[in-house]
Amino acid sequence: VGELAGTMAVATVNLRAVTSWVGIARLFAIVLSCIAFSLVASTRDFMGPYGTWCMFTWCFCFAVTLLVLVLELLELYPKLPLSWDDFTSAFSMLAALMVFTTSVVFPSTFISSPCSSSKCARQAVATTASFLCFLAYSLEVGLTRAKPGDISSFLSTVPGLLKVFEAYVACLIFSLLDTYSSEAGLQWCVAVYSICFIVTLLIIIFTIGRCLTYMPCPLEKMLVGYNALALVMYITATVLWPLYSFRGRNRPDPCGRNCWWAKHLGVTFLTIFNLVAYLVDLIYSTRTVFIRAP
Repeated sequence: VGELAGTMAVATVNLRAVTSWVGIARLFAIVLSCIAFSLVASTRDFMGPYGTWCMFTWCFCFAVTLLVLVLELLELYPKLPLSWDDFTSAFSMLAALMVFTTSVVFPSTFISSPCSSSKCARQAVATTASFLCFLAYSLEVGLTRAKPGDISSFLSTVPGLLKVFEAYVACLIFSLLDTYSSEAGLQWCVAVYSICFIVTLLIIIFTIGRCLTYMPCPLEKMLVGYNALALVMYITATVLWPLYSFRGRNRPDPCGRNCWWAKHLGVTFLTIFNLVAYLVDLIYSTRTVFIRAP
């Protein structure tokens, strides 16, 4: 009986989870994220909002990727009430964006020049490991991206990956919205960011939760309409945000990392990024609905 149980246990282990290119990319991401947060933890210098964000990113990506690898290795993921391919595609895209942001924020915040101490050396190695971790997640995104015409896993297609990008950029915008005046134009911009973020997040959640079949209209046509509306709303925000944010207000001198001018400039650029993302998203979704391959 013991031998039979052991044989059955071995039979349920999927070694391709760690030997395929996707599995190898995940193993690299686990090791590199572990190196990054371990080195930073050893310096004891990661306090404040930026340091907390960096540590959270590395630990979160490490834990979730390890969980994904274990579930695929033991073939337990089919028992979960979610679309596994959509979940892993969305997470790899999110992890790539989070780790990339951390790879930029951490050195610019904590590494000072000249870098000669052992603490600075550990921070530099952690930054390098973080950037390599970003490349590992980017490789996973590229390997799992759906082929043209394949819509079985929506979040692995270009429009699906763009949905994750749009939601993440909106989160970055919210992190920079510390204060804004009672100007109607700025309030409209915040409403645009909030409405588009909520709808995009719901699309991602419904896709992972396999709830899109309950939608009263086809997903492709709904996405075309939503992307067109979001694009128009972001066009207005791209014009109104800098107009009302900087009108009659000069750049403070000095202007540090937390000054309002730098944050509002960051929101301006992030708004443009999301505008471009929704434009590309609209083009892809329109081609899917109206341009059929022969």
